[in-house]
Amino acid sequence: MNTQKGFTLIELMIVVAILAILAAIATVAFQPYIVRTQLTAALADIGPGKGKVEILINDGRPASSVTPELIGGSQNAHCSVVEAELSESGVGHISCTLKGHSALEGKDLILRRSAEGIWSCDGSAFEARYRPAGC
Repeated sequence: MNTQKGFTLIELMIVVAILAILAAIATVAFQPYIVRTQLTAALADIGPGKGKVEILINDGRPASSVTPELIGGSQNAHCSVVEAELSESGVGHISCTLKGHSALEGKDLILRRSAEGIWSCDGSAFEARYRPAGC
C-alpha cells in the first residue's frame, strides 16, 4: 500500500499565500510604530545637545559658540540637518529635520530653550500619535 509522504504542491502554495497575506497585514499595522520609533530615535540623537549647550553657558562661552558640530554634528542617522542656535539672552533651539519614513521626511523636531533655561520639545509638525512622551 502506498502512503503519502510530505505535502503536495498545492498545500505548500496555500501556506505561502496565507503567510504573504499575514505579512501584508502586519506591515500596514506596524507603520505607526515604525514612525514613532524613528521620531523617538531622532529626539534621542539631538537630546544630548541640551547638556552641551548648558555646559557652554555655565562656562561663560559666547552664544555664537553654539554650533551643530559642537552639539553632535550637522547630521546623523535620523536627521538630514541639525541646527543649533543660542541668543545672548539665553533663548535658543536645537532642531532636527527628519529623514526616513514618508510621514516624517522633511519635518522639524525642535528642542527649545527659554531664557530661564527650561527646555521644551516642539513636535507640533507631527501627528499626536507619533510624538514621543513629553513632546
